[in-house]
Amino acid sequence: MVKFLDLKEVNNIHRAELLQACERVIDSGWYISGGELAAFESAFAEYCGVSYCIGVANGLDALILTLRAWKELGRLSEGDEIIVPANTYIASILAITENNFIPILVEPDPISFNLCPENVKKAITSKTKAILPVHLYGQLADMPKLMAIAKEFNLLVLEDSAQSHGASIDSRKSGNWGDASGFSFYPGKNLGALGDAGAITTNDAVLAETLRALRNYGSHEKYKNLFQGVNSRLDEIQAAMLSVKLKYLDKQTNHRRLIANRYLENITNPIIMLPTVKNQEQHVWHLFVIRNSKRDALQQHLFVNGIQTLIHYPIPPHHQEAYKIWKSHSYPITEAIHSDVLSLPIGPTMTLDDADKVIKYCNSFTESL
Repeated sequence: MVKFLDLKEVNNIHRAELLQACERVIDSGWYISGGELAAFESAFAEYCGVSYCIGVANGLDALILTLRAWKELGRLSEGDEIIVPANTYIASILAITENNFIPILVEPDPISFNLCPENVKKAITSKTKAILPVHLYGQLADMPKLMAIAKEFNLLVLEDSAQSHGASIDSRKSGNWGDASGFSFYPGKNLGALGDAGAITTNDAVLAETLRALRNYGSHEKYKNLFQGVNSRLDEIQAAMLSVKLKYLDKQTNHRRLIANRYLENITNPIIMLPTVKNQEQHVWHLFVIRNSKRDALQQHLFVNGIQTLIHYPIPPHHQEAYKIWKSHSYPITEAIHSDVLSLPIGPTMTLDDADKVIKYCNSFTESL
């Protein structure tokens, strides 16, 4: 079986270093908010080209806490509207509603699947206060245009960078475009921990200070609480694991690009729609997502031939029971994407032989199967 992503194999590459890092933390006797966290935050901030990185428990908390911090700082108020792509994973929207803001869903660009600047501009009202672009599948949204819109209308920008570690436009990386950015280090991400983990990046010193308090019970100093905060700290073990893996991120991204290029050049089946990329060197290929109107049949065809695939994501947020208030709303581009997309195997340990097997059976698929 060609696995979609073999996490055991991915982490086995770094086994010796990961064990050494784990042993170092155990022997230190310090397990929360210590030197490992500080070292990773510094390294990841430098990697993204930003001034500050604040480690948190997971990617959802990274988004929730950033919006919460802006509320605490008076930059947002309950009831404000935040523009978000309709075809995102539900976490992007949960972060908005958790803070009692109003998500405004807009249709994505049908080619890149990322937030469409023209649709953003049409959705802006007097209540709009922020934009939350999601860098889907490893390719940045059109940040130059989105930042220009944000400047024109005085809007905050929170990047959802959960899938775009290291992606860039004109050498400016994900996490260094908006006013802040939320990252996930879920194990399956390009930079994955060995458990849940996340971080926020920003160049705003006041925001960074507020976030450090919010993640730690609202406390900036032990037993003194500025805010009604939460417990959302990136622990020492996961920080140490991430410091090991960060060193190899660019090398592994290059391997993902090698696999993606092989797919792009050799999957020639005319009924399979391949992803469109403006610049290969800017895409980090967290996912390689194709489209086919008979997606379920294609997935079954690949499965019976020993190829594991996944669907990101089968149900759009506005069709989820959690947001049933939107069930009557229509987002045709989003609905078409969610009904057609299929993610092919891709990862830092995937062999070219496995990639060629995927190519072979993608090309052999017919609508009659």
